[in-house]
Amino acid sequence: MGEPRSISEIRSEAGVIAISARVRGQVDELVKKESANGKPYWELKLRDAWDSLTLRAWTDTDAFRHCAEISRGDFLEVEGEFVVNGGFGLDARRWRLRTLDEEEIKSLLAGGTEESLSVDRDFGDVVRLAGEIRDPRLHALCAIFLEEFGGRFKRAAAARFNHHAHRGGLLRHTGQMMRTADSVAQAYPGLNRDLLLAGVLFHDSGKLWEMCPPDAGFGIPREIRGELLGHISIGIELVNSLWRKLPLEEWKSLVPSTEDVRLHLLHLIAAHHGELQFGSPVEPKTPEAIALNMVDNLDAKLEMLAMAYARQPEIAPGIHERVKSLNTSPVKPLGIFPEQTEG
Repeated sequence: MGEPRSISEIRSEAGVIAISARVRGQVDELVKKESANGKPYWELKLRDAWDSLTLRAWTDTDAFRHCAEISRGDFLEVEGEFVVNGGFGLDARRWRLRTLDEEEIKSLLAGGTEESLSVDRDFGDVVRLAGEIRDPRLHALCAIFLEEFGGRFKRAAAARFNHHAHRGGLLRHTGQMMRTADSVAQAYPGLNRDLLLAGVLFHDSGKLWEMCPPDAGFGIPREIRGELLGHISIGIELVNSLWRKLPLEEWKSLVPSTEDVRLHLLHLIAAHHGELQFGSPVEPKTPEAIALNMVDNLDAKLEMLAMAYARQPEIAPGIHERVKSLNTSPVKPLGIFPEQTEG
């Protein structure tokens, strides 16, 4: 059977012909249901660092009995035959489960080499680009945020469903956005690079409380603050609270004024969804706000496409099942052209 695989690895390799594999994760949801003909079954959603898998245990299986003995939040290993099942996506047959011991749980939470490298790269780029901000006010604000909340930032999700909906998803989203924003600022030198980079760092900072897994877990719990206020309001509150910790008296003579810098940064957070109907309390009114909205949308949609290619079944050669959030049926891309020589 070999070493345990991640859900994403199994998803990428499984097809209509089943593959035998083991996968480890945490129980995100566990519900006892009934089929249309009244037959009871357990529906178990297993989540690891990057992906999730829904399993169904019927009464004639050992897994059905085991599901009655476990709880949401438990860490499990599932062994079985994995297959892509029509419109249901990745599924498992003849699967069985066991509870992980403490050492196995610790190893799972630590992640593999690829995960660690990805976190290190994204966080390193965020720290580097924030450190290049020349305005002392924005520079200090970013530094205190990363110092106080870096650990929480590394594990927060960027969403629950559509994109980067996993532990560490917010860091991956923000890292890619900051790299993109840096390139955009170079292409459009009239943009305020310092403000744009700071805006990217803080635009989803409220998600550190709206959708952040615990230290020892992959699930994305709901918190009362996130439910009542939403991440935009929380992000604005966060910036204002950190701003009051800065040595503002030292910057009285700076131009533009410190108050104008604060207001423009808050505007980037408030307007980053782009339209009132999408949850922003105000529409983008500055070049940096427009750029931030588009960089955010670009990264989110490219991630949704990547997820669709990996998870949505093909309904025709090269054409994947429609994705509601994208409002289209993704078509497989050409990919990167190989280097070619004439003659």
